[in-house]
Parts: sequence; C-alpha cells; structure tokens
Amino acid sequence: MKIARLFIAGLALAGLTAAASAGTLDEITKRGELRVAVQTQGPPFSLVGANGERTGSSVELAELMAKEMGVKITFLDFDWDGLIPALLSGKADLLVADMTPTLARGMKVAFTTPYMYTGSTVFTKADSKFKTTEDCKAKGTKIAVLLGATGEKEAKAAFPDADIKSYKGGGPLLLDAVNNGQADCGVNDVSAVKGQSTAYPAGTFTIMPELLSKEPLAFATRYDEPDLLIWMNLFLNQVTIDGRLQKNLDYWVNSDAWKKDH
Repeated sequence: MKIARLFIAGLALAGLTAAASAGTLDEITKRGELRVAVQTQGPPFSLVGANGERTGSSVELAELMAKEMGVKITFLDFDWDGLIPALLSGKADLLVADMTPTLARGMKVAFTTPYMYTGSTVFTKADSKFKTTEDCKAKGTKIAVLLGATGEKEAKAAFPDADIKSYKGGGPLLLDAVNNGQADCGVNDVSAVKGQSTAYPAGTFTIMPELLSKEPLAFATRYDEPDLLIWMNLFLNQVTIDGRLQKNLDYWVNSDAWKKDH
C-alpha cells in the first residue's frame, strides 16, 4: 500500500510539473494571439501613422515576434506610467517600449537582455536663452520630464535647483510644453526626442549634444513567465545575428527616413 501511495503521489507530482511547464508560450499558442503593451504615442518606437496604423521600431519587432510564433498580435495602448501595471495585471503578455531596465523596475518585471543603448538628453526651444545643458542648471529653470521615466530621475539629479515638472503621458507632451513656453527645457530619451521632434518644423528645437547618461533599452515580461522571457532573449539574439534588428534601428532610430512613410 505504501508503495502504491508513493507511486500515485509521484504521478500527481509529475502531472503538476507537466502542467507548470506548459507555461505562457503554450497559452499564447493555444490562444493564437500575442498581447503586447505599447506606449500610446512614443515615436519612433510606437506611433499611429497617417493612415491610422500602429507602427514604430518596437511595434515592428513585436510583429516579428508574433510572426515567428505563428500567432496574430494585438496591441494594447497605454500611457507611459500604465505600461508596467498593464503587464502585471495580466492584460498583456509582454511590454515593448523604449524602457530602461532599472533596478527599481526590475523588482517588478523581468527584462530581456538589452537590444540597444541610448541616453537622456536635454532639449530647448531653438530661440531659448538656454543654450547649453549647463544653462539649464540655473535656479528655478522649469524642466519638463515624463512621470516615472528614467529622465525624471536623471533630471532631478542633474538639475537640483530646477523646477521639475512631471507630465503624465508620452514624450510629445514634453515637446509641446517646451514649445508652448510651459517649460524652459525638457529631458527625455535622445532617440525619442529626435524622433518626436520631426513632427515640428525643422529648427524648432535645440537638442544638446551631450547625454546625461548611457542607458540600455529592453523589453519586459512578468517573472511568472520564464519560458516567454527565455524565448524573447532567443528572438533578440536571432534578429541581431541575421541583421533584422540593425535594419529596424537604422530605419526607425538612426534616421528619420520613417517620417515620409508614416
């Protein structure tokens, strides 16, 4: 009887192990859909094009993921500070955005290996009296940042005497704030600033040449999805080797060639 009970317990444990190993990838395959959280407006990583289509660097990489999985893709739009909560709530399987894998964020979500490096920069209106990053350190300077973004933390450290104004939403809000005179300077990811500033007439903004930091960018999933995280890292490794990642970044991030198409 004891042997029989041990045998039955072993079968039960094996069943639980098999069920646990099914994981998120099996769920996505059975569902036939990959659910991806993206930023509502964050060009060149995520944007709605002139024809109403969702596109951008991160969006196209997510579409490649879904293609390799053999499933359809559904994009879920959120403001910047809503991305991680959407992932943690289970609304999305993964998160693709120009997000820095900080230690604080890593306490909540599991990040992939970095797929590119960037950094925060300072920008002003072209006719502003603030001509350099050093000028922006003046006491009382109004600096626009995104709520919860890496740039918010870096601006507070770099400009301790400034008036930091945090905006809830996407990067274009910072450009609007500086352009409308609500802020003297803005701090955001340099790739985002360069991409989003193309929506304005040439010469509207001055983007400072120096970076406040050098930061990696990565995608994210939940810690209870280890199989999906492993697969995402494998995907990033593969598209790096075959050149698809560099082609994506050259088009979307390293140039403004995408603007005429979208």
